[in-house]
Amino acid sequence: SGKDVFIPLDFLIGGQAMLGKGWMMLMNCLSVGRSISLPAVGTGAAKYTSLVTGQYAHIREQFNVPLAAFEGIQESLARIGGNAWLMDSARQLTANAVDLGEKPSVLSAILKYHLTERGRECIQHAMDVHGGKGIIMGPNNYLGRSWQGAPIFITVEGANILSRNLMIFGQGAIRCHPFVLKEMALAGREDHDQALKEFDALLLRHVGFAVGNAASTLVLGLGLGHFEKAPGDALSQGYFRALNRQAAAFALLADLCMMLLGGELKRRERLSARLGDVLSNLYLGSAALKRYHDQNSPDYLQPLLRWAMEESLGQAEKALDRLLENFPNRFLGAALRVLVFPFGRRHTGPSDALDAEVAGLLGRAKGDPALEELLAGCYRPTDANDPVGALQQASDLLVACAPLHKKLHQAHKGGQLAPAPGQSLIDAALQANVLQPGEAQSLHEAEAARRQVIDVDAFSKEELLPAEGKVR
Repeated sequence: SGKDVFIPLDFLIGGQAMLGKGWMMLMNCLSVGRSISLPAVGTGAAKYTSLVTGQYAHIREQFNVPLAAFEGIQESLARIGGNAWLMDSARQLTANAVDLGEKPSVLSAILKYHLTERGRECIQHAMDVHGGKGIIMGPNNYLGRSWQGAPIFITVEGANILSRNLMIFGQGAIRCHPFVLKEMALAGREDHDQALKEFDALLLRHVGFAVGNAASTLVLGLGLGHFEKAPGDALSQGYFRALNRQAAAFALLADLCMMLLGGELKRRERLSARLGDVLSNLYLGSAALKRYHDQNSPDYLQPLLRWAMEESLGQAEKALDRLLENFPNRFLGAALRVLVFPFGRRHTGPSDALDAEVAGLLGRAKGDPALEELLAGCYRPTDANDPVGALQQASDLLVACAPLHKKLHQAHKGGQLAPAPGQSLIDAALQANVLQPGEAQSLHEAEAARRQVIDVDAFSKEELLPAEGKVR
């Protein structure tokens, strides 16, 4: 605060002419800011948790098996890594639109909701994998503050519940529709005769659009879209066609919902939310395909693309399925189900095998092209005194000592070692001449690095006492 502070009018943004218009200027910039800031926060959280959780799951062992070898852990790792790449694809595409001078209000709402929600999901999976390591707060806990911060980016710049239920489809239904916005403008024109003529012509085109979407939905649903020309390689072509099929179904259902419900659609928030989910996941899938296509379809990105597309298409189909279950007219909903899903759902999400493949990417050595693509832009400290840097050091040491660990376990399994009470297996192997002194030293260093990573922060009673003059 200040006293007798004088601020010249020229210091105001926009000068005297914009006096009192700060809120308007803020709202005009909202779609631009929301396209950049919170999507970057959510994507950063996903990349960071990919880095630390991938390394931790290979360092920490249970029953002498790395956590990353357990299928339950692989499911969490795949959700983290797959989401990180999918989110980054959407973030880059939307940031490019802003660079081109666009103000993508609908896309910014999509990114704000989905990238912060997926960021929170990644942090949650990371906390599940880390267990107590993420719960006990202290200087070596590199996850706790991220977990505490997740509700913040869910809430600010439009609460996510509001964004999903009201904003995404509520704005997109009119702004993105090829006819509705023009029809509304014509309905408000004062020259009624001319407006009516233009409206009739536009309405006729609108009806043709709806009929065309119904026909496309049926034809593509029957699999006849396989003969449709699509860009890209053999992998991406199938996904382009799947997006086209779902886009046709979405356009048909959106038109019917607007026709049946009119203004009531905004009050039917759950229907609006599901339509928004379809639109959002079609955009996320399109962003993933564009990124893969723009990079000339490298083989090392295929697992990430497959995961991103199966996730996006699966979520979109799930939303379509739930929409049809709760369609305003039950009989029409049943008829539309035959049109949209003539052979049932085709995409239900990534398979277990695909999850395992993506989870494996997070454990690859530094420099692997798929891992580097996934973690691009993520800060990766190398100082062993930094808790995240300690992860990398422990990982490097354990990889280097992998042949020695194998030799040690084989000797133990073969009955060559009989450690005395309190004696480590490494020392017993050294005593039995299974290991040379240098090998034993390397293993001790690797195990010490592993222990440093696994141990949670611990404090003495004195350290926990409040500082002088402070109360708890």
